[in-house]
Amino acid sequence: MRVIVKPCNSLPTQIKLHQVSKILEIHYDDGSLFELPCEYLRVFTQSADAVGHGPGQEVLQTGKEEVAIVALEPVGNYAIRPTFSDGHDTGLYTWDLLYKLGSDYPCLWAGYLRKLEEAGYQRKQPLQN
Repeated sequence: MRVIVKPCNSLPTQIKLHQVSKILEIHYDDGSLFELPCEYLRVFTQSADAVGHGPGQEVLQTGKEEVAIVALEPVGNYAIRPTFSDGHDTGLYTWDLLYKLGSDYPCLWAGYLRKLEEAGYQRKQPLQN
């Protein structure tokens, strides 16, 4: 699902991956703290295989309830590249994208769940660790 990202002028001060809870915790220098589930990050990848190369080419990501981040790689001073347990590793998550995903989480997640329902996909509840 394509996300429109605007510069946020804030930088992360700390990034922690909680492997058991499958949460990426990000602290920003403006005091913001976001706890983003791995599933959420995976379904909102901005890589071409998910968003296509233009409007209308998006591919709804399904079956990601159990996905985890197995590795995080810094990309310059502007992004991270996670490797997900389903093998996906081509998405770059810039500081601005992560901030947008964090600040708009309730709205974006609700929209994703609505699209799943419209597509007739029955989302599985993730296993509790």
